[in-house]
Amino acid sequence: MNIDVDEIKFAENGLVPAIIQDAQTLEVLTLAYMNKESLEKTLATGETWFFSRSRQELWHKGETSGNTQAVEEIKYDCDQDALLVLVTPKGPACHTGAVSCFSQGVTERKTSLQDYHILQTLEKVIQQRQQERPEGAYTTYLFEKGVDKILKKVGEEAAEVIIAAKNRSHEELKWEAADLLYHLQVLLVEQDLPFTEVLKTLEGRHKDRS
Repeated sequence: MNIDVDEIKFAENGLVPAIIQDAQTLEVLTLAYMNKESLEKTLATGETWFFSRSRQELWHKGETSGNTQAVEEIKYDCDQDALLVLVTPKGPACHTGAVSCFSQGVTERKTSLQDYHILQTLEKVIQQRQQERPEGAYTTYLFEKGVDKILKKVGEEAAEVIIAAKNRSHEELKWEAADLLYHLQVLLVEQDLPFTEVLKTLEGRHKDRS
């Protein structure tokens, strides 16, 4: 991360606001504060460190909860007095258990980036099932049967999506599409291909065509 700490303009109290944003969904996760030491620790460790104004001490995000944030990129604004930190979160950002601290709205949009966060959550659950293999779980069954079974299910669900679309049934189609996405996620995990790589491919195609 190419950032010179000495270029940052800290306030009189020695702090600079840091907006934490999910690097994949671009959802704003939280607003925190950093001093020079916490910024240096963030750069050195690759995980977010902040300064608590209430406790007057440094704190490592996720040190006790396990919900750490891997730093992908750090930017600062044109006045050099605010930071934008793009991260890959290992769990919820908010102490309430919500994905983002900004979960309460004065006004509401019909959709938000948080709606799509379920795809990342699903991937993590599937990865956990692959590692732990809990007895009785359907995902465990798929991994134990192997790639041929998973491929068969992907094909079956794709066919079900086609049938639902031909039937012009939104209710049927949304259920079958959800089943297809789930089994596709299982296949990607089995193949050790992160879902973010698929998203990057889509993003690259979009840029090439725009």
